[in-house]
Amino acid sequence: MFRRIGTTVVRHPVWTIVAWLIAAVAIVATAPSLPSNSDESSFLPKSYESIKAADLQQKAFPSAFTPSAIALYERTDGGKLTAKDKQDVARITTELGAKHIDQVQKVVPGPPSKDGRYDLTLVQMDSKNAGQPKQADAAKVLRDDLKQLAKGTSLDVRLGGSAAQALDQQDSSKRGQALIGIGTFVIILVTLLIIFRAPILAFLPLITIGLVAAIANGLIAYATKLFGLQANSSISSILIVVLFGVGTDYFLFLMFRYRERLRLGDEPKEAMINAVGRVGEAIASAAGAVIIAFLALVLSTLGFLKQMGPALAIAVSVTLIAGLTLIPAVVSLIGPKVFWPSRSWQREPENARFAALGRGVQRRPALTAAVSGLILVALSLGILGYHATFDLASGSMPKTKESMVVQDRMQKAYSAGAAAPTDVYLSSSDGKPLDSSAFPAYAGKLGAVDGVASARMSQVNKAGTTADFTVTLKYEASTDKAIETVGRVRDVAHSNAQNGTKAVVGGMSSIYKDIDTAVNHDYRTVFPVAALLIMVILGLLLRSVVAPWYLIASVGLGFGATLGATVWIFQEGQGKPGLMFMLPVIMYLFVVAIGTDYNILMIARLREEAREGREPREAAGMALRHAGPTVAAAGFILAATFATMMLAGNSLLTEMGFAVSFGIAVAAFVMAMFFTPSLTALIGHAAWWPGHGDRGETTPGTGAHGSGTVAGKEASDPVAHDPAGRRS
Repeated sequence: MFRRIGTTVVRHPVWTIVAWLIAAVAIVATAPSLPSNSDESSFLPKSYESIKAADLQQKAFPSAFTPSAIALYERTDGGKLTAKDKQDVARITTELGAKHIDQVQKVVPGPPSKDGRYDLTLVQMDSKNAGQPKQADAAKVLRDDLKQLAKGTSLDVRLGGSAAQALDQQDSSKRGQALIGIGTFVIILVTLLIIFRAPILAFLPLITIGLVAAIANGLIAYATKLFGLQANSSISSILIVVLFGVGTDYFLFLMFRYRERLRLGDEPKEAMINAVGRVGEAIASAAGAVIIAFLALVLSTLGFLKQMGPALAIAVSVTLIAGLTLIPAVVSLIGPKVFWPSRSWQREPENARFAALGRGVQRRPALTAAVSGLILVALSLGILGYHATFDLASGSMPKTKESMVVQDRMQKAYSAGAAAPTDVYLSSSDGKPLDSSAFPAYAGKLGAVDGVASARMSQVNKAGTTADFTVTLKYEASTDKAIETVGRVRDVAHSNAQNGTKAVVGGMSSIYKDIDTAVNHDYRTVFPVAALLIMVILGLLLRSVVAPWYLIASVGLGFGATLGATVWIFQEGQGKPGLMFMLPVIMYLFVVAIGTDYNILMIARLREEAREGREPREAAGMALRHAGPTVAAAGFILAATFATMMLAGNSLLTEMGFAVSFGIAVAAFVMAMFFTPSLTALIGHAAWWPGHGDRGETTPGTGAHGSGTVAGKEASDPVAHDPAGRRS
């Protein structure tokens, strides 16, 4: 099949390129805009208690005051607020409300801090648009107006709250995307120039993948709108890296094999056909593993991951099609001039380092497997210290952003939980009014919960059927202590609700509590499903029942080593309380799915060498010698491109960038080069049971391939390997 694809695109390169250009123009011109949602509650399904509480609040207290933005005032000299300062705060609050800014429903004064150094203005916005871009726009107007109104006073005013955080996230995301894009571009360009010493070949993947990115983004926007998925600004940053990183991987897989076929004497167009035929199955299987793993995210209960899964699967699917059609068409049109001005492509290098590594694996497979395995196990021990954090806002932007400064100062000046109080809604089950005489006792029990600073009954709806108890925690909403406390609040609220009443607990800490539950559900669901489906892909590729088990086990070890190293560096080394809660899920899918690419490429080459009549140990050594340069180059580029995410300046992308780049490096330079080939050499022919996929279909000693190659039957190949048995 892959040889037929190669033949078609190589014989009709112009039409293939024109078809891609037409598709790009049509999709980009008609695709809808991709919205972004930063409201954490929108990530959860309606079955969770925090979402039920939010829905109840909308019904029982539609005009309830919940600030979306908070203006924090302090003196420029850091002293206590004077009477004149308080008059200025009152004036600014009144004038701000009189401006009738879009989305702003109410502007009221907030409580001053106990130390007298801070005062607040609370701004309520339309709750229907919480987390939407229009509220970030409103926050920008508010911020500008506040600065203008405070001119000529002794006050320094900053805007915080969820709407301001959404605005700062947008700004941080744009800056991060620019840095990631530039870093990715430079790394790929420089590395390809070093590898091939050919400018055309260095720029070619960047140009073609840029076209692929435009098409992929358009298709993702269509899918988001069609299926009503949630969007998030962090996805765009991840997409840049996935498209260029994975796209360059597939480009390298193809170009190394194309160069090999030219060195073996193929005519240029036939060389590309044979390259697609030989490496096409490995590329398709590698992409299939990535796509399957990403699609497993649709099983997640978090809207963020539900969106990310299909989006990344679409991106990789388009990249795969481009790798099998667009790139072969463009390269076949240019021909060997693509390597200009270098002449090194005409001769096979000695590959002395990889040949030596191959001989080492061939001679001592048990020692190689043991040492590489012990390294992975040792790094995996760091998992024991793993903790999760849930503050997406501070995790997705630097601490110096204005909204983060407000959050930090409010935690110090007020009760840490004052910025995001917890609400307990007590409702009548039979529609009868609640017994108000029981309210003080109920509030007292809520206030007595360990970790609660205060609790009071704040309002009752007009029908008297629902009461809102405001519970202020001692801890900031996203901390482990706050999440543990809200769990105890739920227990007390539920157990002390009188007969005929029902209690639900809402607020940010309650949302984080439910996110924690949802993530644990995803660990139990997404991880095993993704692993099982990747094993199926490996089984179909290798026609083996045995090999997929130790291949997926090795990738699992790589995941453990990566998470362990990330814990040691960011938690132990930098003293952080934990890693972003979604990191293990994302890391698992990237490391397991994309890391499997290198295992697939190496094991497919090992099988190809074995089908030429080599014994398992020799086949492992030759596979490392010949596929090692490709894996090293692809692994370095992909790891380096993911590392550019660390330039974004926020902890979420920094942790993600380090973890995934480290995991890719482990997958390429430990698993694929040493652990997997050495294990395969030790297991021998049994690794391919029951299909005997390592045995060619020709008579021993003939040296012909028949149909026993990675790509299937290649009767037209004039040379399978040179007399010395060398390949590049």
